Amino acid sequence: MLSHFKVVLVETSHPGNIGAVARAMKNMRLEQLRLVSPKYFPHADATARASGADDVLRTAVVFDSLADAIADCQIVLGASARDRTISWPNITARQTAEKWVGAVPEQNIALVFGRENSGLKNHELDLCHYLLRIPCNTEYSSLNLAAAVQVVCYELFVASGQEIVSNIGDLGQEPLATAAQMEAFYAHLQQTMADIGFLHPERSKSIMRRLRRIFNRTQLDTKELDILRGILRFSQNHNTIK
Repeated sequence: MLSHFKVVLVETSHPGNIGAVARAMKNMRLEQLRLVSPKYFPHADATARASGADDVLRTAVVFDSLADAIADCQIVLGASARDRTISWPNITARQTAEKWVGAVPEQNIALVFGRENSGLKNHELDLCHYLLRIPCNTEYSSLNLAAAVQVVCYELFVASGQEIVSNIGDLGQEPLATAAQMEAFYAHLQQTMADIGFLHPERSKSIMRRLRRIFNRTQLDTKELDILRGILRFSQNHNTIK
């Protein structure tokens, strides 16, 4: 779904950055890397930093000029953290994803990133339709090359609707404990704390209220509740034996 996006790096000075960019691209299912007059490529540092994204490096194409690298692209976006004297239309990474992820694959879109120390020159931005922006701390807006590519590729990946595996909200196979089960647990917990001498009558209400908040936030399932009740029973029995 993202094959019409081309990541273009202009005069990258450190080969390790090329490898890091390849890794960032593969993380987000982008494959087409274009290099404009890299200082060193191919290079062992690029391969090492790619960390398995060798296929992205292997298919990367080297060009002598930015004009050649974007010749087949209908839309060209030049990444820049700096304001320019002559204003260009600005677009954020997220807006880029929303606007062009659903475009027809035949419409090639170039994402152009400049040199590590100085970015893109004005004559290179003249070839771009938009300034590509990554909103960040206005007092320190300089991202390293791979980080900038990673952010843009992430926005494209999310907008493409590809499956994102996450364990957030995964409550497991066991059903959540009912309100009645939780009340029985709280009664058991309060009695156990009293039995072992932890709970004092004058403090019982405030302590139990705080403990309720803790356990209510975790949304215990029935298996977890059984484990906790088992611990309480063991504590009571151990205290009785003593």
